[in-house]
Amino acid sequence: MKKNYIMTPGPVPISNEVLIEHGRPLIHHRSPEFSKIFVDVTDKLKKFMQTENDVFVLTSSGTGTMEAAVTNAFSVGDKVLVISVGNFGERFKKISTKFGLNVISLDYEWGEAANPADIKKAVEGNPDIKGVMIQHSETSTGVLNDIEAVGDIVKDHPAVLIVDAISGIGASELKVDDWHLDIVCGGSQKALSAPTGAAFISVSSKAWKQIDQSNIPRFYFDLIAAKKYTEKTPPQTPWTPGISIIAAMAKALELFFDEGREKVYERHRVNALAVQRACEKLGLELLVKDPRARGVSVTSIKVPESIDGKILTRTMRMKYGVTVAGGQGKLQGLIFRIGHLGYVGIFDVLTAISALEFALKEQGWKFELGAGILEVEKVFWENNYMSQ
Repeated sequence: MKKNYIMTPGPVPISNEVLIEHGRPLIHHRSPEFSKIFVDVTDKLKKFMQTENDVFVLTSSGTGTMEAAVTNAFSVGDKVLVISVGNFGERFKKISTKFGLNVISLDYEWGEAANPADIKKAVEGNPDIKGVMIQHSETSTGVLNDIEAVGDIVKDHPAVLIVDAISGIGASELKVDDWHLDIVCGGSQKALSAPTGAAFISVSSKAWKQIDQSNIPRFYFDLIAAKKYTEKTPPQTPWTPGISIIAAMAKALELFFDEGREKVYERHRVNALAVQRACEKLGLELLVKDPRARGVSVTSIKVPESIDGKILTRTMRMKYGVTVAGGQGKLQGLIFRIGHLGYVGIFDVLTAISALEFALKEQGWKFELGAGILEVEKVFWENNYMSQ
């Protein structure tokens, strides 16, 4: 018998409590029963995101919120600065270009974090920009950007700051209001540990001023329509939402607050450290060289020249039941990514590293069997993980 484990940066494992809520009989989306759940989720998302701004739930993947941010906040021809440290920075460029924006790009090597000093210089050198876009946790590389510093740079500029926090929020600190973030994108299937198919987005008063002036055509992702429906009695969504997903999100948010924000962050930190140190112990090289820039949602590991990355990940999945992610964009075939966010703990990490060791051994990689597992145990023991 083979058990299956998902160790990707989304979707992530889901607790039984959340799955039970997801599997309950459907209720109508215009009913008082659903409205109560919808209001509860919206209120909890504000607390989750640490904001008093408007928050909306969209039935889409996280990319839907990225598109919504672009189509609502800008007009055709507006100049925007996109900071790119990986594949999802490139996605912001593609979306912006598709809708007729004038994109100025500040690019970094994939595996490096953005330098706030560079961003400050770019913003000051382009006083007419209408927006700045950046990733919090870049899912394709595992880099964590200093969003607090970026928020401090943009707060006094007319431009709105848009942050893709899809894989980072809920795993590591992100304070929407304190950090002056205007539009923040999140997804259900990441650190929140809910089913795929729902996303959420916060909007500041500064952003609303630009939204009111936007001339980009939009329909399904129209945040003005979403706001009007939330102001109804009872509050609603403009279109049929993912009813079961939102019900599951309510439970996932409840579990997040029951565990406690700081404990959740610490669990993610220890999970990430265990994976990173185990991989280094096995003689593998991490993509993100600077430990200070390594996020806690996903670890990217370089594929050694003597190893076939596709065979490695396929062996882990098909033979040992552990699904990890490959590289994206220009890193395809060059790295593999182990996710450790959401409903993930010590034994999930141990299982993933065990499968990695077996798959590496099958391709002749030289290391002492069990070295990675021992390193995981050391990290958890040294961080008093089991006593938390």
